[in-house]
Amino acid sequence: MVNLTYNKNCPLPSAEELPSSDETPVDNQLQNDIPNLLLSLLALIWTGRDDWYFGVDMAVYYNPEESAFVPDGFLALGVNHDTGERGRLSYILWGEKYILPILFLEVVSDKYNSEYEEKFLNYQTLGILYYVIYNPLSGRRGRFKNRQRLEVYKLISGKYELLESENNRVWLPEIGLALGYEKGEHIAWYREWLYWYDQSGNRYLTAEERAMNAEAIAAQERLAKQEAEAIAAQERLAKQEAEAIAAQERLAKQEAEQKAIRLAERLRALGINPDEM
Repeated sequence: MVNLTYNKNCPLPSAEELPSSDETPVDNQLQNDIPNLLLSLLALIWTGRDDWYFGVDMAVYYNPEESAFVPDGFLALGVNHDTGERGRLSYILWGEKYILPILFLEVVSDKYNSEYEEKFLNYQTLGILYYVIYNPLSGRRGRFKNRQRLEVYKLISGKYELLESENNRVWLPEIGLALGYEKGEHIAWYREWLYWYDQSGNRYLTAEERAMNAEAIAAQERLAKQEAEAIAAQERLAKQEAEAIAAQERLAKQEAEQKAIRLAERLRALGINPDEM
């Protein structure tokens, strides 16, 4: 159970005095890779902003007398992104002006960790606005048969309500982004990933995709430049050929005129007026 009651007038422990993790290893690679992808995307989308923090497998302390929650990922808004050279050891509510994270993310694995029961109730009681469950095992027989791939719950009147998705995306107005999933390649791994989207449903590209797009655009620009240079060369050649033809025509005309002059001179030498012929 979540106990939100404690004496705030007593000295509260710092991050250095608290465990930074529950020392429980992640169950699979996706529980690190998916939140880290969302983090790297936010760093691109919100370049220049210093009012957000996305934690991955980090302890979130809400009560100094209780164990921390360690979601696979979480997003907090209205807090400093940069907290110094060491960064955060954990997210301590009383060290963050009592600003709760706005979103918790859990990635379901073969080793079930009560994402739909205990964590659901705990995060609801804690007051996390959005609880996101990504379940790559959805649709399988058994526990996850009737579960959706992506379930986004919003806290409404103290209770979590499942939000409807559109094209595998859910718009989160308080964050200004949509969260969804589709297949793509990340860290040389082609599979289904979680991504951020804008309000029109356009997916934000990863750093790798941006680099590939930039290279493709540069290659297209190089090709267009080469084609333009080839066309210009063809036009120069055509111009040179036209000038050569014109020169040949002028030369032929000059030769014809000189030939006519010589013929007229010979006729006059014979006493014949060429103008009367």
